[in-house]
Amino acid sequence: MSDGFTFKRFTVSHGKCAMKVGTDGVLLGAWAAGGRRILDVGTGSGLIALMMAQRFADALVTAIDIEHGACLQARENFAASPFADRICVAETSLQDFSGGEFDSIVCNPPFYAGTLSSKTVARTMARSAETLPFTDLFGHVARLLAEGGVFSVVIPAAVRREFDGEAALSGLFPRRACMVKTVPHKSVSRCLLEYGKQPSPCFEEAKECLNNADMTRSAWYSRLTEEFYL
Repeated sequence: MSDGFTFKRFTVSHGKCAMKVGTDGVLLGAWAAGGRRILDVGTGSGLIALMMAQRFADALVTAIDIEHGACLQARENFAASPFADRICVAETSLQDFSGGEFDSIVCNPPFYAGTLSSKTVARTMARSAETLPFTDLFGHVARLLAEGGVFSVVIPAAVRREFDGEAALSGLFPRRACMVKTVPHKSVSRCLLEYGKQPSPCFEEAKECLNNADMTRSAWYSRLTEEFYL
């Protein structure tokens, strides 16, 4: 399809929203821990919310976004999925959202600071950290996260130190991390991170590659995404 992607159990159209389906979203949706109540912050097309709904069959998933087109698109994608009765979207900012406590919060957050040269206002809004500063992100995640819950994100490797600092200031502790390279000879480009409200007795950190040297999918990425990619 020209405006989206078909996965094994659902289809994601993204023609109406600013941020398109990408590897970061797939990584987070396949890696993040779940629970009975899941919140997807900045859902965009709804990809991560759909992946979480597929992986956790008893979960109720709430997706939020501030961009109108994204909410329209996510609603369409949710309605067309097998998980329509367990997944919903609200057009709101994280700062204004109040929906009780969640066992799992997931976010592929905006991380660009300053002025962007994006072609549309919606894309700029979706990509700019000015709409959701890291301080706000962690502060409101701490407000909404259940005591034993986990917060999972995918971020550029360059901002990991800043993320860990904001987490500490908000009373959240690192529990798990996966440093991801595109290919073996490249530097780490992105991080999958998990935080909780309690210190973890056994922090786990791994380093993985998306692709082999010949650009075929690595064994790790293939296993991680086998329930989704056709």
